Amino acid sequence: MSDQKQLSANEGIKTRSNYLRGTIAEGLADLSTGSLSEDDQQLIKFHGSYQQDDRDLRPDRRKHRLEKAYSFMLRIRVPGGIASSHQWLETDRIAEVYANGTIKLTTRQAFQLHGIIKTNLKRTIKEINDTAMDTIAACGDVNRNVMCNPNPFLSSIHAEVLKAAQDISTHLTPNTRAYHEIWLDGEKIKTSEEDEEPIYGKTYLPRKFKITIAVPPSNDVDIFANCLSFIAIVENSKLVGYNVAVGGGMGMTHGNEATFPRLADVVGFCTPAQVVDVAEKVVLVQRDFGDRTDRKHSRLKYTVNDRGADWFLAELNKYLGYTLQPVRPYVFKDNGDRFGWIEDEKGNFHYTLFVEGGRVLDTDAYAMRTGLREIAKIHEGDFRLTANQNVIIANISPKKRAAIETLLTKYGMAKSHERSALRLSSIACVSLPTCGLALAEAERYLPDVITDLETTLEEVGLRHDAITIRMTGCPNGCGRPFISEIGFVGRGPDRYNVYLGGGHAGERLSKLYRQDLPSSEIKSLLSPILSHYAKERNTGEHFGDFVIRSGYVTATTQGNDFHMNIKNEALSA
Repeated sequence: MSDQKQLSANEGIKTRSNYLRGTIAEGLADLSTGSLSEDDQQLIKFHGSYQQDDRDLRPDRRKHRLEKAYSFMLRIRVPGGIASSHQWLETDRIAEVYANGTIKLTTRQAFQLHGIIKTNLKRTIKEINDTAMDTIAACGDVNRNVMCNPNPFLSSIHAEVLKAAQDISTHLTPNTRAYHEIWLDGEKIKTSEEDEEPIYGKTYLPRKFKITIAVPPSNDVDIFANCLSFIAIVENSKLVGYNVAVGGGMGMTHGNEATFPRLADVVGFCTPAQVVDVAEKVVLVQRDFGDRTDRKHSRLKYTVNDRGADWFLAELNKYLGYTLQPVRPYVFKDNGDRFGWIEDEKGNFHYTLFVEGGRVLDTDAYAMRTGLREIAKIHEGDFRLTANQNVIIANISPKKRAAIETLLTKYGMAKSHERSALRLSSIACVSLPTCGLALAEAERYLPDVITDLETTLEEVGLRHDAITIRMTGCPNGCGRPFISEIGFVGRGPDRYNVYLGGGHAGERLSKLYRQDLPSSEIKSLLSPILSHYAKERNTGEHFGDFVIRSGYVTATTQGNDFHMNIKNEALSA
């Protein structure tokens, strides 16, 4: 990074913030507006919140010369995606009392609450912390919620990898006292000494940082799409360590070929005892070498891409003071969830519930939120959030199964997974109306797209064939569309870039197939390809592999190769 370049504006905001305090407390006390200052809007992300407004209401409020309908989204960290029944009930209560009455299950195994007004923000965060959960570092230029495979099949292994996820999360949580001072009425210690951030330093990381842990053969946490991932290596039914993958990430910017999604490189192997240390040192390398001049070039993926995976591994080994071992063999088969009832080797039961778009709510036709609340009142196990926005009612004892099964039936959840495999393999980000970056619909629209395509699926016999399909309202890629077999990325109102050819197990990037496609043309574009797949696929061939073999797109690996179809297939269409 050249010393001649000017640091990005966010670096100055962090430097001046006094370890993330800024003027947040003063802004919360200002009742003349529902908003915070621009600097504090950046700082509040480190505390787990984004300022938003209801974009559906903008025209009417503008017409009446009213301030935007400001509110705040809160993201609750759930390391490894494990929440107790009490925590589920409290999240449900808080959603009703302070938010918009819904719970969003994110693609990073966290809870999201929307529609919290500024005067309720502090009270909401305090009550979240009273449940032994928190929002600190759920957003911002720090390590965020650490993900972990919730697989109930290898429960003994899961316990170990879950502990690793929780240990990493704890170790990389910011040290500043600002969170407790502002939100929990912690005592402001008067001292001449500043806060210390032994890992992050005063300006934290150049950009957000994401960590996952996967247990093969399931890649449900999409390890190749994250900054740092650990792939559990199991030999003779014992966890012997983790392969280490670095440099993945999804975000890009339309029209800027210097930005692109990237797959992580698997660079080495560490023991279970080394996993927290490796996580810390990867963060330190990014802290010291990441680009702080251009936020669009500041993720770890660009550090690895620009300098090379070999350079990164050598630097990481220097920081560690020892050398990572060679990569161990592993195989991923898919990145989806296993729905319905599962029994593990200990005799406990688990029920995976499909939650479309990750939105837990009640409708006139389907009282899912009420049903999950009633289950949580009697459930003695836990709730596991999946990276595919679904929830596992986990560790159900044999004596409780009948009662929970009765509630699943009563509230219409017993057949939640009796949908097309395409719908069960879908992910959508929040997008409109609350996300300020959204260019097009996602969560509110993808179900309609799937309904249209299901007509074709039924006609050609593909109802039970899993094809990963994902939609995001902008190119930041929160729903990980660039590694799905079919991906939609918002380009403008009712218009999308369409990507095809991602790996079924999340191991390959997709490629742009059509640019700026009107939403009304999605079915006519994809139905012939789905029909062709049904007729001409090889035995066991996944859709992403088929579209490459058939020439619809070419295989994409890394970097600018992702953009290559823009000037041929896409623009000539």
